Amino acid sequence: MNLSAKQTLTVETYIEIDYQGSLFNESDKPDYSLESLPWKHWFQTWLEALYPNIPVADAYELSLRLTGDRQIKILNEQYRQQNQPTDVLAFAALETKIPLPTDGDYLSEPLYLGDIVISLDTAARQARAEAHSLIVELAWLAAHGLLHLLGWDHPDDQSLEKMLAEQTKLLKYANVTR
Repeated sequence: MNLSAKQTLTVETYIEIDYQGSLFNESDKPDYSLESLPWKHWFQTWLEALYPNIPVADAYELSLRLTGDRQIKILNEQYRQQNQPTDVLAFAALETKIPLPTDGDYLSEPLYLGDIVISLDTAARQARAEAHSLIVELAWLAAHGLLHLLGWDHPDDQSLEKMLAEQTKLLKYANVTR
C-alpha cells in the first residue's frame, strides 16, 4: 500500500438485502444480520490494498445488493444473455472513459465504482460445498465483484487464476480466512 501517512481512503457502501427475492431456506438464514457484516471495512481495506493501482480518489462509493437466484437470473439474462442464476454480478461505473485527476489531484466527490449483486441462494450452496461459512463466501464474492468494478476480468483460465489469487490476498488483508 502506498498511501501517505496523512491520506486515508473512505468508502461509502450502500447495502440492500432482498430475502423476498431469495429461495434462501430458513436453515440457511444466519443467526446474525447480514447488514451487520463489516462490509465497509472490507471494501475500505481492499481499496487501500489495491491503491495506487485504482483510479485515484479520496473517497469511493459502491452499492451492494444481496438477493436470490430468481432476481440474479433475471439480471444475468438481461445483461449477459445467460439464462441461469450466478453467484455475483458487477456493474462497473468506470467502464466508460471518464476524465480522472492527474498529478496528485484528487476528486472532490466520492468516485462511484458501480454495483455488486450477490445471490444469497448460490452463496449458501457454495459455502456448504466448500465447507466454510456464509460470511467467508459473501466476502469472497464481494471481493470478486469489487475487482470487476475496478476493471479486472477473466476471459481465460490464466486471467481467472490471477484474479482468484488477488481475491485470496484481499481476503487475507481483511483477516477473512477461506
